[in-house]
Amino acid sequence: MPQPSWHPESLAARLPFLRRRAGLAAAVRAFFDARGYLEVETPYAVTAPGEEVHLSAFATERIAPDGERTKLWLHTSPEFAMKKLLVGGAGRIFQLARVWRNGEGSDLHAAEFTMLEWYRPGATLDDLIAETHALLRAVLPPRVACRGVTTDLGTVERLTMAAAFSRDTGADLLATAGDALALAAAAGAALRPDETWEDLFFRLLLERIEPRIGRDRPTFLTHWPAAQAALARRDPADPRVAERFELWVCGMELANAFVELTDAGEQRARFLADRARRAALYGDTGWEMDEAFLAALAHGMPPAAGIALGFDRLAMIAAGAPRIGDVTWLP
Repeated sequence: MPQPSWHPESLAARLPFLRRRAGLAAAVRAFFDARGYLEVETPYAVTAPGEEVHLSAFATERIAPDGERTKLWLHTSPEFAMKKLLVGGAGRIFQLARVWRNGEGSDLHAAEFTMLEWYRPGATLDDLIAETHALLRAVLPPRVACRGVTTDLGTVERLTMAAAFSRDTGADLLATAGDALALAAAAGAALRPDETWEDLFFRLLLERIEPRIGRDRPTFLTHWPAAQAALARRDPADPRVAERFELWVCGMELANAFVELTDAGEQRARFLADRARRAALYGDTGWEMDEAFLAALAHGMPPAAGIALGFDRLAMIAAGAPRIGDVTWLP
């Protein structure tokens, strides 16, 4: 039987990784403090934990002194709350937040984990890429090794999603957008029963593109198809794509970033589409839409860029740990 995580031998085996994690948190805070960011804390139990179609949230309940009961969820990201603070005028902000995603668990996933999230008013996609690279170089050694992959942080690769698909699948991603048969034919892939364009897009990303990126150097995979915009705005220069990037280091997906959508009407339309899809797939929309967030957007959110970075994975990279449980105090 495995030892419990509190056992002295078990903790002693993880302690070098955990000491590195503690030092990393201090270095991250110093980095943002030097750049004029304010550390914030937002509620973990919320009325709407997010609108991503495939994420499952932990449910809880608040009982008021008068006995009134309100159903709440543990948030899957502090994004909605932090954007409300941007509307209020908080300026540059960051947070090391505990977040929860039900049904997740592997060497790289935990149902409860730490998210480093920051927002910078007025920033462009280029600004955020440069700042993220600066963060990596400030808090990590010049070369890092994790899970058998060594990455040099001196330079980065920038690759649009269309260029990645062209290089690694042979498909013109944007020309086949929304057409699963066309994308499958162009990529030389057999379309599976009931596989949608989105399903195939992510399968090709996982099988053909991810194994080739973020290995010898960090890779910023930018300009995602508009259908995968999430909370990012469409690129004014090419509305077929969104101003979104994901970052890979040591072969691991580390962060997801947007130039933020500030149009409340378009955000509502996206939420409604996501909720309809979630209901069709899982039989329930789960929770009421976050009307307070939409009201804040309508009041006027400043142009901004923001990023969510998996802090536990960053700690794995910093410590050279093979599993997320190695950098968790009580996994």
